[in-house]
Amino acid sequence: MAKRITHDLTYDAPLADVAAMLADPAFREEVCEHQRVLRHDVDVTGSGAGMRVRIEQVQAAKGLPSFATRIVGDEIQIVQSEVWTADDHGDIVLEIPGKPGEMSGTATLRESGGVTTETVDLTVKVSIPLVGGKIEGLIADLLLKALRAEHTVGRAWLARG
Repeated sequence: MAKRITHDLTYDAPLADVAAMLADPAFREEVCEHQRVLRHDVDVTGSGAGMRVRIEQVQAAKGLPSFATRIVGDEIQIVQSEVWTADDHGDIVLEIPGKPGEMSGTATLRESGGVTTETVDLTVKVSIPLVGGKIEGLIADLLLKALRAEHTVGRAWLARG
């Protein structure tokens, strides 16, 4: 079984501005800080087609059910890798090193009338008997929370111009 999430982030800005924001390491750092991660490292190389993004972050596992903390521990390390094949399309892979499961999908940008929507489509799969589905749901909730944080920071970032 797997859990799929699709989330739209809409920005009052042209696609080129949103793509430039996503290529800016300072933006990615600000998103991590907004999420109050314990530690993070951001690496962005290139822009547009061929851009590569790697974000390694460590979050506290506070608030997770006890069955989940027994699996992940007190901290959750997440490694996010993006490879952009065009200004408007990136492939995303998220890993929790040393833990069973996989998360992958895409980010797509589309502009209409000067407004750009980033659609993030991810599939979460955790291969643990009995609790895998519950953990997939928890991870999906964490990912949605992270996307909402990115959207909040992104709207403020673009408003600052």
